[in-house]
Amino acid sequence: MYANVIIEYGVKSLNKTFIYKVPDELKDKIKVGMKVYVPFGKSEVFGFVMELQNNNDTGYDAKEIIRIDNEELVLNKELMDVGKHLSSITLCTLITAYQTMLPSSLKIKKQEHNYDKYDEYLTLTDKLKAMEYICKYPRRIAQIKAINNILEVGKLNKKEVSSEVVKALEENGIIVIEKVNKYRINKDSGKIVKKHLTEDQESVYKSVDFNKHDTYLLYGVTGSGKTEVYIKWIEKCIDEGKTAIMLVPEIGLTTQIAKRFYEAFGSDVAIFHSSLSEGEKYDEYLKILRGEVHVVVGTRSAVFVPLKNLGIIIIDEEDSSSYKQDNNPRYHAKDIAIYRGKYNNIPVVLGSATPTLESKARADKGVYKLLRLTNRVGNAKLPIIHVIDMEPEMKKRNMIFSEFLQNKIKEKLERREQIILLLNRRGFSTFITCSNCGYTYKCPSCDITLTFHKSTNNLICHYCGYQKKKDEVCPECHEESLNYYGLGTEKLEERIKEMYPSARVVRMDQDTTRNKGMHERIINDFKDYKYDILLGTQMISKGLDFPKVTLVGVINADASLNIPDYRSSEVTYSLLSQVAGRAGRSEIPGEVIIQTFNPDNYVIECVKNNNYDRFYLQEMQFRKNLKYPPYYYLVSIKVIGKIYEKAIENSQKVKKYLADNLNKETIVLGPTTASVFKFNNEYRMQIIIKYKFDDKLMETLKDLDNIFSSNKDNYLEIDFNPLRI
Repeated sequence: MYANVIIEYGVKSLNKTFIYKVPDELKDKIKVGMKVYVPFGKSEVFGFVMELQNNNDTGYDAKEIIRIDNEELVLNKELMDVGKHLSSITLCTLITAYQTMLPSSLKIKKQEHNYDKYDEYLTLTDKLKAMEYICKYPRRIAQIKAINNILEVGKLNKKEVSSEVVKALEENGIIVIEKVNKYRINKDSGKIVKKHLTEDQESVYKSVDFNKHDTYLLYGVTGSGKTEVYIKWIEKCIDEGKTAIMLVPEIGLTTQIAKRFYEAFGSDVAIFHSSLSEGEKYDEYLKILRGEVHVVVGTRSAVFVPLKNLGIIIIDEEDSSSYKQDNNPRYHAKDIAIYRGKYNNIPVVLGSATPTLESKARADKGVYKLLRLTNRVGNAKLPIIHVIDMEPEMKKRNMIFSEFLQNKIKEKLERREQIILLLNRRGFSTFITCSNCGYTYKCPSCDITLTFHKSTNNLICHYCGYQKKKDEVCPECHEESLNYYGLGTEKLEERIKEMYPSARVVRMDQDTTRNKGMHERIINDFKDYKYDILLGTQMISKGLDFPKVTLVGVINADASLNIPDYRSSEVTYSLLSQVAGRAGRSEIPGEVIIQTFNPDNYVIECVKNNNYDRFYLQEMQFRKNLKYPPYYYLVSIKVIGKIYEKAIENSQKVKKYLADNLNKETIVLGPTTASVFKFNNEYRMQIIIKYKFDDKLMETLKDLDNIFSSNKDNYLEIDFNPLRI
């Protein structure tokens, strides 16, 4: 027997299988999808078995497989096919695709660390022999006590007995030590909480056909109870012996949704996201692989989990950019979910209060099936939204808070109600400049201004992570003339504490949630009313449910509106609508205050009037006129290298190759400098392809990719349907 194995190296030249002989002792064990250890050249490497065959038709002697790495870890046929699909739509190597699908602790590279965790129990080898031992050695009191305890309960945790006693009993053949797998995350089912659906929710619930594949778009206003409908659909799957994947965009959202899912399904839930430790991810993955849970709740990578007998895949907040992976392979979780939906002939549900234009357009065309939830649950009403023009406020020296927002914060604090403040920029100051000589701190690797973080006195590049301590004087002219410009969440927190000294304030951004468990702690503390004001970046804008929040303030609504990108209006509408939806989610009415320098902008007006349909129609007209999605597909190609001139030269060659080989109707724009021109000491040129249909596209891009795989000066980044250009 022989095995075709794809090895661990992700380079393009090795993106093929190599044949190995299966030793006799492994013939009954080996399966397609197993991770094996094989000789390769002068070294030994890991690989995945892609195929088994009886003959070696290569004409050369095949080396033998050394061993199976883990008999339990087998990529089933579905996941093998998912990997091939991922490779084909992103042009990554097959091994890169399979690497992406596994948690770090199970990736193909050699793992020295053993993530298995056990509880150890003492059991008797023979009861009669144990009784004889008691009679023979009556003075061995500690040993006799241990034997009697084991006789009484059947087995005893090793921790309850001293190591000397364990050693003595083991040497005398009285006990054996039994290892039992222990999971790091164990949620007791406790009391299962069932909730009844409203008429609107029930109607939406009944609209999904579980007997075939369809993609549904659930468009529900904030607070309309989408989560309860998700739970009802999953309950139906479990009742039929099937499983479900529930994707959420942010780790912060996982906390509240996971809690609700534990209430609904108890220990039948596995959690899967990047904030788990390697050991926790290993445990949760094995739970899923062993079929011990029916429900997986997680972020983007959870779309690959090895659940068997899938019944439904749900993607909450489907408009979130976090479902698209920024590095290779640049996949979108929606594409993988829909592929698995077709593969298993099951429904896929995309839910949002602000669907992407692409999803809404597909629903309008009948490609997706549209479901609507137009009312909030119970007596909750949508909040009143006030738009404040900051231009006259600046003349009053109200640089951060308008007078109206200041008064509203004071009013809500006096009523002991809670407040959320959004500022989508972390740090203390956006940049520091010397007023004497004009020097500005920039990242030496990226040519991007450094953001000042006062708590650590560090200047940080938010692109590559470069850090340096802030100087007391200008490093160029040595004058004490450094000025702070821009506003970040850290500075906002300081200002709020000055203005409202009695208010209990907590900040939630990447800086305050770096440590494990901080997302959960901040959210739970705020929900338990340990704080009055929660301020943060976009991570506080979606999915969070705090009944006492009656005021949401948006400090600078223009921050995302002014980004030079064709999606900036859509991103701004989604962000503002979603954060506005955090207010008034119980019977207490909510208010939202949006501070802007563009009060007449149609995006702001649509948010104020809660008019998604008007925004959709206006934005679609803009997209149509400028040939952007959903009317055209996009491909971004970046030519990247350390030598500026070579990057320009090769990008011009790429442009010519595309123009010569693609259909005439396809539009090729560029090359131009990328939005972040220099990153990690590499220069980046960008070419954009716009097309409706091009039968030559994939073959042309594959050829280009292969040509550049041996280029020493530059490499390509190819991104299909990029979210930013």
